[in-house]
Order: sequence, then structure tokens, then C-alpha cells
Amino acid sequence: MDAKTLVKKSETVAVGFVTGPGNPEETTRRGKIRGQISFSNELVRKTIHLGSLSIPIAYYFLHRATAIEVLIPLTVLSIGIDVGRFYIPAIRQFVTIFFDRILRPHERNPGLLSGATYVLISALFCVVVFPKLITVTAFSILIISDGASALFGRAFGKHRFLDKSREGTIAFILSAWIVVLITPKAGPVPMEYVIAAFAAVIGGIAEAGSVTLHLDDNFSVPVSIGFTMWGLYYLMSQIDPGRYGMLYRTLLHIS
Repeated sequence: MDAKTLVKKSETVAVGFVTGPGNPEETTRRGKIRGQISFSNELVRKTIHLGSLSIPIAYYFLHRATAIEVLIPLTVLSIGIDVGRFYIPAIRQFVTIFFDRILRPHERNPGLLSGATYVLISALFCVVVFPKLITVTAFSILIISDGASALFGRAFGKHRFLDKSREGTIAFILSAWIVVLITPKAGPVPMEYVIAAFAAVIGGIAEAGSVTLHLDDNFSVPVSIGFTMWGLYYLMSQIDPGRYGMLYRTLLHIS
């Protein structure tokens, strides 16, 4: 093997390791879909992913400390399984039997965590860092809109947008706006819907650019939405303390 061929193969491996060619609806510059799991397996994966909607729903009714006590052992267990599958035959066999067909190619590389583990990591991060209602909104958008983006992008994606497809990103944002309409708010203030809707657009961009950002979208989406919402709530409280100051304080005190 000559030096030029070796360099080319190394670049190919590096690109696959970083970008994760199994990302749903990820497109090439010509708009073609890269190698990925089958659409039926994608559907299974997103159905399982939808079960994570139990996290924001349960958290809404739980105290913050209780949610953290539940999430810490689940996150540690998930990380342990993710790491152990590369070194412990029994764990490897368990993962192969139950989850092998829905793992993306990049999730099979040693040292990389699965999407399920990133869901728990981001849930724990959001619960610890953000006010409760922001976490509930951001995480609900992740679960619903990430699935909508992946499936719609796989079915109809033809135009590239960042690392994904324009069609998938539009599906993400539109479904996120529906989530915004039904998630709880700190008070009967229309501006809250505007804040959450704008944050949903930021989340859609973060999802589409997650490969370039070198972040799993299960982490980049809720975190980008969370910081955007929190920043806008704070900004409004500073611009108009009389109207939005109490709203911001209410947001912080809901636990």
C-alpha cells in the first residue's frame, strides 16, 4: 500500500469516527444520503427514543433533588454498559442481542457512547443546571422533534443544511413549536411562547450542526435550547422588570 492510499484510508476512518455516518438523514454535498441504519431500524430506534419522554413528564411531578437521585445511578449504569460492551463478553453479548441492529456505525467504535447514554447525560445536566420548566420544555423538544427530524429527513430529505437535511430541520422546528404550545409555563405571559419558539429554532440549528460541533445531538439540542430560554427570560426581566421580573423569579423558584 503506497503512502497516498494509506493517507486516504486514514482520512476516511477519521471522517467516519467524527461524523458518525449513521446519523439520520445526514447528506453529502450532492444531497445523497450517506451509509446509515435501515429506515425500519430507524423507526425502532425512534420508538425507543420516544419512551424517553417519560423523563420530562416524570420530572414535572418530582422534586429536583429526587430527579437527580434517580438520574445519577441510571446515567452511571448506562455509561458502564456502554464502556463494558467493548471489554466484557457478557455485556457485549447482551447489547448485540437486543440493540445491535439499531446502533449507528459510529456508536460501534470503542470510546464512543451511544445515543441512549447521551440522553441520560443531558437529562442529568439539564436538571442540575436549568430551572425545571426550561428543562421540561427543552427535553420534550429533544424527544419529539429529534424523532420528527430523523424520520421526515430520511423520508423526504433532499437538500443539505449543515450536517443534515433542510427538510429534517424544518420538521424539527415545526414539531418543536407544537411542543412549545403544550409544555407548562411560569405564568400567563405570551412572551414565554415567543422565547420558547425562538429557542426551538436554535435547537433545530444545533441538531443540524451537531456533527460539525462534535457533539451528540441528544446533548447539543436540550442544552442549546435551555441556555437560550434562560438567557432570554433573564434579558426580558432586565429590560422590563415590572412586567417580567416576577415571571423570572417564579421560573427560578419552581422546583
